Amino acid sequence: MIDSKTLTQFNIEEQQKISGATGELTLVISDIATACKAISNGLKNGALADMLGSLDNENVQGETQKKMDVLSNDIMLHVHRHFGHVAAMASEEMEEIVYIPDNVKYGKYLVVFDPLDGSSNMDVNAPLGTIFSVLRAPAGITSPTTQDFLQPGTQQVCAGYAVYGPSTMMVLTTGNGVNGFTLSQDIGEFILTHPQIRIPEDAEEFAVNMSNQRFWEAPVKRYIDECVQGKDGPRGKDFNMRWVACMAAEVHRILMRGGIFMYPMDEKLKAKGLGGKLRLMYEANPMSMLVEQAGGASTTGRERILDLQPDDIHQRVPVVLGAKNEVERVTRYHQE
Repeated sequence: MIDSKTLTQFNIEEQQKISGATGELTLVISDIATACKAISNGLKNGALADMLGSLDNENVQGETQKKMDVLSNDIMLHVHRHFGHVAAMASEEMEEIVYIPDNVKYGKYLVVFDPLDGSSNMDVNAPLGTIFSVLRAPAGITSPTTQDFLQPGTQQVCAGYAVYGPSTMMVLTTGNGVNGFTLSQDIGEFILTHPQIRIPEDAEEFAVNMSNQRFWEAPVKRYIDECVQGKDGPRGKDFNMRWVACMAAEVHRILMRGGIFMYPMDEKLKAKGLGGKLRLMYEANPMSMLVEQAGGASTTGRERILDLQPDDIHQRVPVVLGAKNEVERVTRYHQE
């Protein structure tokens, strides 16, 4: 532990490499890390703290809120509201953007987040996560609008997630590779444990919700059919399937050992008038930045996710991300 590097130390070293850096982004990341520690602490007690189960209300997505959804959202809002590092926030749990109090200095950044990804896993003690994206606030703006948030994923200055499993980890990028940090319960700090993470270009695992198979478009059916055929099919090798129902956990597995994750467009989503299942701003964009920074690829099946121009904070898109060669194959099937 003496030779270990904390998240704060790591970010300060990275900051010193950039001429003119003010350190404000380092403080934003530190605030996010504080929130993730608090969420991790809230999760670990589960039923002992009466944190299981749902509330009687729905969020803006029309989803029934879990108790920990609300607590996690409150924690994320609290750490950013009062320290002058951000100008405004947007959350999966709230329809409108959240402003900083008038008596607090406005910061340079906008933070967008899913405070508790995969919250349906809470009641069965399965992995959950927090996903976040940091954007620059327009220069000179003292009261950001929703329009100021609608930046393509290429404009992110930081993206990452925390995953709450047997240990709590935070994985993030500021555009210079992907690094993973494990929360030490002994000292209460995130410690660098997985430097410069890379995704293998080929894969033998796929993650997809097979219950939607009958609704998929033909290119996705073709790809999964080939994987399922294994050695006897055109791919000539066997694949394993995984599904955790938590995007943070799915992407974490891909960053740790490779694979491909898909939540594609399907006829059921089209019938509801939705552009996809996952939200662009605080799920698809941050995860796409991480995956690309780790040598992988991320598309909707038809175009690069990071190039998309958002038109709404809660916009939904199809997602295909992970091992570069596998993602390119799925994209090629769509083009064909």
